[in-house]
Amino acid sequence: MEKKRIKYLYDFYKQNLLENVIPFWTKNSPDNKYGGILTCLDQKGNIYNTDKSVWFQGRAAWMFSRLYNTLEKKDEWLDAAKLAYDFLIKYCFDSDGRMFFTVTQDGRPLQKRRYMFSETFAIIACAEYARASGDKAALNKAREVYDMVIGLYKDPSGIAPKIDTKTRSVRSLALPMILLATTQTLREIDPDPGYEGLAKEFSDIIVNDFFKPSRKALFETIGPCGEILDTPQGRCVNPGHSIETAWFLMHEGMYRNNRDLINKAIQILDYSLEIGWDKLYGGILYFVDIEGKPPEQLEWDMKLWWPHTEALYALLLAHHLTGEEKYEKWYDKMHDWVFSHFPDRDFGEWFGYLHRDGSLSNTLKGSMWKGPFHIPRSFLLIMKLFENMMLDNNAT
Repeated sequence: MEKKRIKYLYDFYKQNLLENVIPFWTKNSPDNKYGGILTCLDQKGNIYNTDKSVWFQGRAAWMFSRLYNTLEKKDEWLDAAKLAYDFLIKYCFDSDGRMFFTVTQDGRPLQKRRYMFSETFAIIACAEYARASGDKAALNKAREVYDMVIGLYKDPSGIAPKIDTKTRSVRSLALPMILLATTQTLREIDPDPGYEGLAKEFSDIIVNDFFKPSRKALFETIGPCGEILDTPQGRCVNPGHSIETAWFLMHEGMYRNNRDLINKAIQILDYSLEIGWDKLYGGILYFVDIEGKPPEQLEWDMKLWWPHTEALYALLLAHHLTGEEKYEKWYDKMHDWVFSHFPDRDFGEWFGYLHRDGSLSNTLKGSMWKGPFHIPRSFLLIMKLFENMMLDNNAT
C-alpha cells in the first residue's frame, strides 16, 4: 500500500473517530445525574430506555481510558471514563463478587446472567482506567476480578450449565476467545508472568479444538473432546466472531513471534470471509450453517455493524503481516461496502442493523449491545497500524 494512500486513510479514520463517532457518545450518553452511561439512544441521540448495560459501563470506561492513554490526554475523555468506572464499581457487582448484566438508571439490579462477559469487560476497564488515572485500587480490582474469572474457568462447577451436561456436554468458543483478549489487555498494563501461560493456553484451545481446517471453519460450539456436533448449534459459524478471534490470534502470534500461529489466524480469516461474505448483496452474514442447512437464528442474514469493524482491521493486519495484495483488495471491498451503508451522514455515528440487501432494519444508534466500543476500538487499531505502516521501509 502506498504511503500517500496510507496517510489519506489514517486521516480519514481519525476524522471519523473524532468528529463523527466519539462526539455522538460524549454528547448523548453520560448520565450526569446517576453516573455511568446510557446506551439506548435513537438516531438523534435521544434516550429511549434508561436501563443500563453493565457490559457498556465496562466497555465505555475502557474505551475512554484507551483514548486518553493512546491518542490524547483530554480531560473530557478521562472524565467520561471515570463516570463509567465509578458507576461500575458502585452498582454493578453483586454480593458474591459476580456482576449483573443490566441495572436500572440509578443502579438497582435488574438481570444477572451465568456467563462472565460483564466481568471480562470490567477487568479491561479497571486496568485501562488505572493506567489513565494512576488509581492503584483500579488495577487491584482488575486483578481481583481476573483471578475470580480464571477460578471459575478452571472449576466451572460454580456456574449453572446452559445445557444439561448429563445429556449433552458442549464447549463454547466465546469463553477462550474473550479470556484471550482480556488476558492480552491486562498483560499490556500489568506485567505479571502468569499471564503468559494463560494467553498461550487460550490461543492453543482455539486453534487446536475449535478451528477445523478440514472443514474450513472456526466453530462456535464443539463437543467436550473437540468433536463437531451435528446440531444447528454445532454446525453454526459466526463469521464476524471468527474474524474477531482471528486478529486476537494474530496479535498473540506477533507477541510470541510465532509465525505458525499467525498463519493459522490468517487461515481462519480466509475461511471466515469465504463462508461469511454475501456474494449476492455484499457485506458479512451474521450466522451461517457450515453444511448449508437452515440456520436456527432468524437474524442469520442481517448485516450488523460490529462484524464489519472487525473485518476492516483484520484485513489490514493480514495485509501488513503477509504483504499479500489479496488482503488489500479485500480491505478495499470491505471499506467501500461498510462506508456506503453504516455511517449516518445526518446525525453522526453508525446505524447498527441492516437487512440482507443493505437497507435499514432499525435506525437506533445504541442499545444494550451497541455502544462506544467496536467502532472506536477498530478505528484506534487501524490508526495505530497505519502509523506502523508509514514507518515501515517496505511501504513505497
